[in-house]
Amino acid sequence: MAKKDLKENLKGMKQDELKKKFLDLQESIRALKFKAEGSKSKNVKELATIKKQVARVLTEMNKNNKKK
Repeated sequence: MAKKDLKENLKGMKQDELKKKFLDLQESIRALKFKAEGSKSKNVKELATIKKQVARVLTEMNKNNKKK
């Protein structure tokens, strides 16, 4: 159910909001990779989940660009 809410939220976002979300997710990936170098992560699927969210945001950004 959370995935469905995320998709619906992305459709309603403006271009600048999507860019901000994208930058936040990129920072999360960077921090997660840095943290992974030092110790083992408890949630191994977290990186894959964040990457999928990045892909969803980029897809929505591209859809908005094609509309204009």
